[in-house]
Amino acid sequence: MKAAITCVAGYVPEDVLTNDDLSKMVDTNDEWIKTRTGISQRHILKDPTKATSDMGAEAVKTLCKKRGIDPTEIDVIITATVTPDMLFPSTSNLIAVKAGATKAWGFDLSAACSGFLFALTTGSQFIQNGTYKKVVVVGADKMSSIIDYTDRTTCVLFGDGAGAVLLEASEDENGVIDHIHHCDGAGAEFLCMKAGGSLNPASHDTVDAKQHYVYQEGKSVFKAAVTGMADVSYEIMQRNGLEGKDVAWLVPHQANLRIIDATQRRMGVDPEKVMINIQDYGNTTAATIPLCLRDWESQLKKGDNIILAAFGGGFTWGSIYLKWAYEAKS
Repeated sequence: MKAAITCVAGYVPEDVLTNDDLSKMVDTNDEWIKTRTGISQRHILKDPTKATSDMGAEAVKTLCKKRGIDPTEIDVIITATVTPDMLFPSTSNLIAVKAGATKAWGFDLSAACSGFLFALTTGSQFIQNGTYKKVVVVGADKMSSIIDYTDRTTCVLFGDGAGAVLLEASEDENGVIDHIHHCDGAGAEFLCMKAGGSLNPASHDTVDAKQHYVYQEGKSVFKAAVTGMADVSYEIMQRNGLEGKDVAWLVPHQANLRIIDATQRRMGVDPEKVMINIQDYGNTTAATIPLCLRDWESQLKKGDNIILAAFGGGFTWGSIYLKWAYEAKS
């Protein structure tokens, strides 16, 4: 039995932060940001009473409406996020109650920008072994809550958003076929949030030192991301006997246009077959891949060979090979 994605949905906040807006906040400009990242704007959840679970719940409610199911039919919700509403209860717990999924259990998964892939693989196991019939995988992050808007090296990169997919048993050979995932804790020093956990609990000192914001050593992360994301995508193709011409779509994590281009070239996939929406949303961390699937849903054909690929802090990286399972309703 294979687990198939049978519906996709997403949510981004209404407020938009453009490159020109950022140029008034830090020493940067539109051309500098576009040239180095490919980003033109990003969506920001400005309402101080709203958090990651609110975006995730909107995505789940839309998902259920599109699929024509009641939220109470959902068995499990797995949320990939590094910006949980709070350490506990889990963001999945809060999404369930806000979306009306009152019969679901769930948990959060933290793998930074690779989180959605790791969660999708985890959720697929529940379908493949026949334990559950409907599993929802959410990728959601309110990155603006952990970004220092005086640091031009990070504030230009990230946005807020959520995406969700419904996993159900496949009726044919389509669905999740294979995955390759990796992690290397030696990369933690290059991309992390230094405080807020048990190592450095919140204190006046950690707040004053701005250790509750994303820290990134750009050159080290870029080098590792280019190699890791490109190599793992090529590896999963080789393992499944695929060539570039066989891949209908590459769905890469939207971190940096140059990383995406390097992955596409390594795989030998035509540039026209690469989903790119980084210009509109920036890096929404765990939400980038499901938001791509949402934006391209109408172009996906049943049986399409699709490669998902990501690289995240920690370091984490991975790839999933799946066959698309349905034709979108017009």
